Amino acid sequence: MNRLCASLLQVGILALAAACGWVQDAQAQTASPPPGKALIVLYRYDRQPVAGRVPVIVNADRLGDLGNGEFINAVVNPGRTFLRVGDRVLTTLALQTSANQTSFVLVEAVPGQTPLRVEMRETNQAAAQRVLAQSRPAAVGAASPRAAPAPAPGVPAPRAPAAAPLAAAPAAVPPPRPAPVQPAPPPPRQVQAPPPPKPAPPPARRPPEPAAESEEPRWAVILKTGAFKLSTPNQSVGGLPSTYDKSSKPVGAVEIEYRDPIGWALGGEALYYKNDFTPDGTSLKGEQAVLSTTFNAKYYMEATSWLYPFVGVGLGYAGATFSGDFTGKASSWAFQGMAGADIRFSDSVGLYLEYKYLSAPVRDSNKQEIKAGGTGIFAGLSIQF
Repeated sequence: MNRLCASLLQVGILALAAACGWVQDAQAQTASPPPGKALIVLYRYDRQPVAGRVPVIVNADRLGDLGNGEFINAVVNPGRTFLRVGDRVLTTLALQTSANQTSFVLVEAVPGQTPLRVEMRETNQAAAQRVLAQSRPAAVGAASPRAAPAPAPGVPAPRAPAAAPLAAAPAAVPPPRPAPVQPAPPPPRQVQAPPPPKPAPPPARRPPEPAAESEEPRWAVILKTGAFKLSTPNQSVGGLPSTYDKSSKPVGAVEIEYRDPIGWALGGEALYYKNDFTPDGTSLKGEQAVLSTTFNAKYYMEATSWLYPFVGVGLGYAGATFSGDFTGKASSWAFQGMAGADIRFSDSVGLYLEYKYLSAPVRDSNKQEIKAGGTGIFAGLSIQF
């Protein structure tokens, strides 16, 4: 009887440990950060399953190795957090985390690469949960979420022969006739409990989520043209009242900018446009060509995975050159404001749309001011690399 009670107690302890481990894994997939902290859930899901595991480092701490169909939770202080995944080929990602919030990062192996290389991008909770529902915790340190441990070797499983002592209990009652003495039955064989089955790997399919832009700084070249109109078509040129052709022809611009993954962009722009003008009451003709060079600062906002509205300002220099029946030069500072959107067909190419206001009050050698600025609508091609 004592052996039966001991066996039942061991089985109960094993069942309780397994249940606690199952709860721990379920909570690891939907964990909330401790008060005042932020939680990052890194999960790996390969479009084409790739063998091998990659180390995961958050800031300066190595959390463990991540395989396909596994996830790792990282509790960090709010603010800027840096992730590094890989061994000989590192992939980095910078996140801006907030207190009491959870961020999700998808890690995806690039097929056909030796050594193993991965890509990382931040995803939303809905897309991450669909994958995490079929994922398992990665092999991490003692402080990381783990699955329920397998029963230790030598712990007996429930045994049917253990019921023999209960059946023998009535033998304590004297039988009507003496029964022959039989040899004692052999002790029950101890059998180790089988390890819990491993979860099946997730199916080889792409998660239903849109592709996100790489979370690394990028350079971009923007080529654009459009319609530009002078704000002041009637003004004095060379001391003569003159009338400008308000619409500029031709109009063209090129811009180079450095784009930070959080949305800021810094760069330079060169804008060229030309206008004809005629002094009033004369048969004279003249041309005014303007080249404006500015240093620009913009902020891009991610409306969707392909639409990025922006606002920006620029400050620089504008120079006007006169030809035809009038010759000379004028120059001064230039200021501009712009707004628009970058419609990205892919991670590298997009359609760039912009509305611009340019202030360029240039002055000639006689200190006469000519308002060479105006407004324009531009369209062009943006190329990231």
